[in-house]
Amino acid sequence: MANSAVPKKLIGIIFLVVGVGLAIWGYQESEGLQSQLSSAFTGAQSDNVMMLYIGGAVCFVIGLFLVVKK
Repeated sequence: MANSAVPKKLIGIIFLVVGVGLAIWGYQESEGLQSQLSSAFTGAQSDNVMMLYIGGAVCFVIGLFLVVKK
């Protein structure tokens, strides 16, 4: 049992890191010129930024679940 828990926790940590990385990347993209112009004219973030935010959140939640789960 202990052997199967270690890879799940390692995979969970990897998901956590990837989730945070995607969220940071999304934030950096939202500060870009193209995204700011899109936000100024449409009032919403670009699709690329939203996909990075959503992907980051999903990866983070999956990683958190794998790390906390016994």
